[in-house]
Parts: sequence; C-alpha cells; structure tokens
Amino acid sequence: MRICIVGAGAIGGYVAVKLGLAGEEVTVIARGDHLAAIRKNGLMLVDHHGDEVGVVKNIRATDSIREAGVQDIVILAVKAHQVADVIDELPLLYGPETVVVTMQNGIPFWYFKKLGGPYENQPVNIVDPGGQVLNGIDIERIIGCVVYPAADRVRPGVIRHIEGDRFPLGELDGKPSDRVKKVSEVFIAAGLKSPVFSIESERPGTRNIRDEIWLKLWGNLSFNPISALTHATLVDLCTYPLTHDLAAAMMREAQTIGEKLGASFRVSLERRIEGGAEVGKHKTSTLQDVEAGHEIEVDALIGAVKELGQVTGTPTPHIDSVFALVKLLAKVMKEEGVAIKPVQLH
Repeated sequence: MRICIVGAGAIGGYVAVKLGLAGEEVTVIARGDHLAAIRKNGLMLVDHHGDEVGVVKNIRATDSIREAGVQDIVILAVKAHQVADVIDELPLLYGPETVVVTMQNGIPFWYFKKLGGPYENQPVNIVDPGGQVLNGIDIERIIGCVVYPAADRVRPGVIRHIEGDRFPLGELDGKPSDRVKKVSEVFIAAGLKSPVFSIESERPGTRNIRDEIWLKLWGNLSFNPISALTHATLVDLCTYPLTHDLAAAMMREAQTIGEKLGASFRVSLERRIEGGAEVGKHKTSTLQDVEAGHEIEVDALIGAVKELGQVTGTPTPHIDSVFALVKLLAKVMKEEGVAIKPVQLH
C-alpha cells in the first residue's frame, strides 16, 4: 500500500521503518538534517541498546506534501500543536478511499465528533482554537489511533525504539469497518500490535477508541509534565512517593472526567502507574523536548483535560497547578530561546 507518514520523528520514524521493512511503499515528510540523512542513508531503527534492527533504504523522503502524491493511508504523526501547520495541504494526499490515521497524544481535536450524547460536537478549544483543524479536515476519513511505544530520534536518520509496539485503532463512532480492519492488518503484518476497538468487542474498556485514549492519557497528563519539571525518568517519578502521589491525584481527577464522558478504564490507577515504572529509565517525550529546546506538548496533554473538567463540572486542582507550572516552563523556553538541559555534577 502507498503510505505517507507526515512527521518522521520518533514515533513516525519508528512506524515508517517497520512498514518499510514489511514491504509497504512508504513516503515520509521530514525536514532539515533528518531529511538529508534519510535521503542519503535511509531510515535506520536501533533497539534500546543501540543495536541495529533494520534500515529502509528505498524509502521516499521529502519536505513537500505536494510531492508525495496520492496515498492509501496517511499517518498524521506530527504533535498536536503542529497539526494546524499541515492541515491545508493534507488533501493533496487524498484519493477517494484515503484514510487518515491520527497519532497525536492527549485529547484529539476530533474527540467529540461522532461521540453521541449531550456532548456531541463540543469543541476542544485549547487543542484546536477556532476550529481550524476540524474545519480543514474531512472527518469521515479519520481513524483514531493510540500510540504506546516509547522511542526517540538519537541522531538524524536514526530512530531508537525503547519499548512497546501497540497501536490500537478505532472508528470515531465505535463501529467496525473494513477499512479499520485493513489498516490493522497492515500494522500487524509489520510486526506491530494493532487491535481494533469497536462495539463488537465484549471486553470492558475496548468498545471505543476513546477508552484507550484515556488509558494512555492517564500517564501522559501526569508523567510527562512532572518529568519535564523535574528531569526525572519514568521509573523515578513513578516510585518516588511524593511524585507518585501527585501523579495519582491528577489521574483520579482525569478518571472522573473520562467517566462523565462515558469512558471506561480497563486497568486500575495503580497498575497504570506500575506500567510507567516498568518502562525504566526512559525520558518522556516532553522531557526530551525540554532538553532539546523544542516546543513542548502542554495543551493537548494537560490543558485539554482541564478544559474538559470545566465542560463536565469537575474540579481539577492538581491538574490546574501542574498545568500552570509547565505552561510557564514553555513560556520561558520560548521567550529565552533555550534548551533546559541537565547539568552533570561531579
């Protein structure tokens, strides 16, 4: 299949290599030295030890969506705050049956579309101010996806896979469809775990992709900002009593909101924290961005949950406090133009 990955960073690059090694016709949209390295040497995947897993040399790489041409599957792998930058050009990739698989962390711009109930079509203003993304995308093409793997870009053209291989998928209305099953089959053939969430499932918490969004978001909204503020890895912040308790308090507030919106949580809160600790000495994507001086994901991961708390009438004091701190961190980084890297003490 013709598959275009818009945003070939850590996760987009990981998926690109896996699909390319499986024989799919992959195009990646990349920029700068990363693009130059892919064009010269291909896109390499290494494991958490740094050992080579594979290299896709025949991958097509460009910084122009227009040059990519019509695709069967478009994987939107840019971060939530970057979607608006590419939304106007995405139709250049569409054929009659093209689907768009969204791989953003946090509450997605489409969350209330096809949800049903009293919150149907409620906007998520902090994620999509003015509805620019929703107005610019064909909602009928979207397939929801939740990203569990941890990965990072160690140098231009090289992606390191830390752990995890799950990419659950689901239609926005929760119904089964041939197209979501086909995307799942493509991912599975590439060695990824990609269950389809639909109303056909009898397992609690697996009937709607939004259930999985909340399960992943549980960690993102707490682990990511705490790690960015403290420079702690997952195992450290999940096992240190004070940050463990702070994360748990934020997660309890989020669970109340999710359940008011109809979501189910198929694992316990403590098991979710244990899962974070099991990842080990891994820096969250937000901490990686802080250390690299990149714009950090704040609104989709935390601000959106704060907003949904207001929509559902749910107090979120712990989320509000951490959101204020990490927003200030983002402001300082942007205004000062600096990366906030750890200092090695001897």
